[in-house]
Amino acid sequence: MNQDDAIARAQRAKNGSPYLNSDQAAAYLKLSARSFRRLRKAKKGPPFRRHGRGFLYHIDDLERWSGERTNKDFEA
Repeated sequence: MNQDDAIARAQRAKNGSPYLNSDQAAAYLKLSARSFRRLRKAKKGPPFRRHGRGFLYHIDDLERWSGERTNKDFEA
């Protein structure tokens, strides 16, 4: 899926359902789908809900998780 398509889908989802799938959530946070999967597997990503094989992310959880990551987290 093209990133522009994923962003558009994420915006439509935000206007309707507050839940995004993994690709939509990655696009919403401007991360690659691969990086987003790695964060989830390392248990460093945003909270998710698992439904069958899929993962769903609530937009509020994505916003909170993103807001908790500031430049102070990356100072040497």
